[in-house]
Amino acid sequence: MTTYKTITGREINVKANHSARTFTIRTESGKYRTTKMNKEEFNENLNNTGNDWQNFLKLTNDYYPA
Repeated sequence: MTTYKTITGREINVKANHSARTFTIRTESGKYRTTKMNKEEFNENLNNTGNDWQNFLKLTNDYYPA
């Protein structure tokens, strides 16, 4: 699990599941799991920053509460 800090100071913990190609994202407000990604998309998201994950949760619907 990797811990990130956003510009606003929020802490986001992200764990990658390589075999399922999903991510588990834990924030102060809850725990979320991404939908299954294709290999290219999954590999691109491995390089996300805390702000990238914050924007992912804010701007997409590609996750669900875990």
